[in-house]
Amino acid sequence: MQTNAKKIIAVNRRARYDYFIEDEYEAGIVLTGTEVKSLRLGKANIKDSYARVVNHEVFVYQLHIGPYPFAYYGNHEPLRTRKLLLHKQEIKRLYSKVNEKGHTLVPLKLYFKGGKVKLSIALVKGKRQYDKRESIKRRDEKRDLDRARKQYM
Repeated sequence: MQTNAKKIIAVNRRARYDYFIEDEYEAGIVLTGTEVKSLRLGKANIKDSYARVVNHEVFVYQLHIGPYPFAYYGNHEPLRTRKLLLHKQEIKRLYSKVNEKGHTLVPLKLYFKGGKVKLSIALVKGKRQYDKRESIKRRDEKRDLDRARKQYM
């Protein structure tokens, strides 16, 4: 019986392009019942979301979870602020790092792990335009090498 199986709901691919990822943390997230049901249907978007430390608690903003279509009443607000569950020492570490210039918290993945919804957040530093061009160049070179390798095999 595999309890650590991950079922990925949403991935923020843009974050790896726009930021240098320094640290990753796995956080639980406080949700309502209709939000969990909607996530099981795969209705989530974490593209424009970000996290902040406020009063020794971490909150995620702009995380869109679509409304559950079968709820008669009591459906959730799609863009509400949601609390993340982290250890106190992790929150302190994040708070000190985020106060440095250029660092922020960005969600990378939203997934189910052992029946619970988890959010992978990363401490990131923004890339400059020339860093992004370098990333594109490396990716294109890798793609060309893979094509050449495949052709000779």
